[in-house]
Amino acid sequence: MIPEHRQIQIPMSNRKSMNPGQKAPDIPSIAQFNVQAALAEDVGDGDVTANLIPSGARATAWVTCRERAVICGQPWFNETFRQLDPEISVEWMVKEGERVEPDTRICKINGPARAVLTGERTALNFLQTLSGTATAAANLAALVAGTGCSVLDTRKTIPGLRQAQKYAALCGGMRNHRIGLFDGILIKENHIMAAGSITAAVAAARETAHELTVEVEVETLKEAREAITAGADILLLDDFSLEQMTEAVRLNQELAASLPRDRAMLEASGSVTEQTLPGIAATGVDFVSVGAVTKHLRATDFSMRFTLEQM
Repeated sequence: MIPEHRQIQIPMSNRKSMNPGQKAPDIPSIAQFNVQAALAEDVGDGDVTANLIPSGARATAWVTCRERAVICGQPWFNETFRQLDPEISVEWMVKEGERVEPDTRICKINGPARAVLTGERTALNFLQTLSGTATAAANLAALVAGTGCSVLDTRKTIPGLRQAQKYAALCGGMRNHRIGLFDGILIKENHIMAAGSITAAVAAARETAHELTVEVEVETLKEAREAITAGADILLLDDFSLEQMTEAVRLNQELAASLPRDRAMLEASGSVTEQTLPGIAATGVDFVSVGAVTKHLRATDFSMRFTLEQM
């Protein structure tokens, strides 16, 4: 447990996810928190290079996206300049979540030159990171369109940017898994060993946190049967073959007919790629979780060009 005096109050909120009844995230508060931390590490006690520019100078800057991408991160971009100088204006030519082609001008910035220069790298860092995440998410979501299967993100995110990356995954068309260890129960191998069995672990989860979704990671069809019978809401099929996934879907439907509740949902996971994803979705599973969308991040390429206004 983190000592109370060392805890950081990160804005927490629920959002559209695999769990029903969740609300939209408080993006302005999350962006404000992230930007404060980013500017603290980049600017420190002052931008010594920007001080070479006359204090009264103003600048106009254009941001161009150099590749095909889904634009994401506008709240963080805007917040960066707002915190540096409220006089700075940002005018967007594209919408958040919009896909653009290479060499598209996406926004115009105008304001005090020193502050615009100071915010350039931090603002672009957020934009390139979240656009990269959203673009990867959109590519994966497109592969399962029309199948009834959804692609989920995971907790394999950049430290400190989890809620931002999960927001970006939503912008790209994916859905969110649990945000952290506090808003959903995922019973894995070590939890099962400690509890004594899958059945005992699920029972303990129902007793201690009955309002939360209970998910159980299973590695065999035998474990899948036990988890379904025990009352798990979701089964995480870990590294199942396509044949095993298909059988798990059949087994789940069969057992649901004799149990006094809705059928369990099935989530496939483990070494999922763009090549394997369509086949996994075709087995009938409800979700496929992909850590790579936030873990193996490739930032989108942006450039910012300045024009100093005449004084």
